[in-house]
Amino acid sequence: MSNYNFQTRAIHVGSEPDPVTGAVIPPISLSTTFAQTAPSKPIGAFEYSRSQNPNRENFEKVIASLEKGKYGLAFSSGSAASGTILQSLASGGHVISIADVYGGTHRYFTKVASAHGITTDFAQDLVEELPKLIKAETKIVWIETPTNPTLKITDISKVKQIIKESSNPNIFLVVDNTFLSPYIQNPLEHGADIVVHSATKFINGHSDVVLGVAATNNDFIYEKLSFLQNALGAIPSAFDSWLAHRGVKTLALRVKQSASSAQKIAEFLSKSENVVSVNYPGLPTHKGYEIVQKQHRDSLGGGVISFRVKGGASGASKFTQSTHLFTLAESLGGIESLLEVPAVMTHGGIPEEERIKSGIYDDLIRLSVGIEDTEDLIKDIEQALTAAVSN
Repeated sequence: MSNYNFQTRAIHVGSEPDPVTGAVIPPISLSTTFAQTAPSKPIGAFEYSRSQNPNRENFEKVIASLEKGKYGLAFSSGSAASGTILQSLASGGHVISIADVYGGTHRYFTKVASAHGITTDFAQDLVEELPKLIKAETKIVWIETPTNPTLKITDISKVKQIIKESSNPNIFLVVDNTFLSPYIQNPLEHGADIVVHSATKFINGHSDVVLGVAATNNDFIYEKLSFLQNALGAIPSAFDSWLAHRGVKTLALRVKQSASSAQKIAEFLSKSENVVSVNYPGLPTHKGYEIVQKQHRDSLGGGVISFRVKGGASGASKFTQSTHLFTLAESLGGIESLLEVPAVMTHGGIPEEERIKSGIYDDLIRLSVGIEDTEDLIKDIEQALTAAVSN
């Protein structure tokens, strides 16, 4: 299917009609174990569902295809995917991460990976700081682009070039692509060795599955992660894999609508007198706009916006309690629009000094734009802004 375009592959890869019944949608295989004709000779390709399951395999195939990778690996959550990658490092390993990362990723670096001897340095400007941070023991450079929640953009190919030209060119580059999905950005094409997603978000897209996924073209990385996937057992259920695969089939349609609405909302917010500043990669005023032109499909900015509202923390709280269509809740990437205040929600575990340094202020609001009517969403934001700044 490699010669077909994105939407065609999203529909057909890993979703062939069932050869026995002819079912157009593959059935859910709930069996935990599979029969064998003789010891260690399974009837088909499967032995035990922790090791592999038909629905998980189908989902992994389509993600690998959409990310333009050779291999896909599904996990029980995005955090499990990240954790498995870091678990592959031996004690004494060193990681360099962009500072403005998801709070759960920051927590894993500082509270979990550190417990088995992995150290992490955080960079505010990765391209600028990376050459000085690389050590002999550095094993991974970790990027989110856009970052969560301030939506900073990093030039993936430039980071890869810095690694290649350094004294330690064998460092693996990991890119968290959750905020854009494979439809907008394919990090492997720009030099990443591993791309990781919280598939809970845009990939599944319906706020009813917790699941993570990684993709790579590197045989060594795949073998190592595949071993750990089975050994650690942090795998998704057959049903969750089936649901996420269902979500993939409408990914392009959903992301197009979400990004289209987000662009118009960001433009509206940037003109509002009740807004201090707006972070959105699709705006020409965004610092990383030139990189967006070469890294993002059709220069799309994605479906997530963050902005600072007038009135400080109180104004942000009022805004989030005044919307009718945007639901106050953590997560993002669903068909419904959500909003949150990162400083006290998703990033509440990060020390205040570090949060402020990364631009995560108390008045910062993150919007996840769903697929509702754009005009309705803008009207909802407009009335909430009025409520936020009123006495």
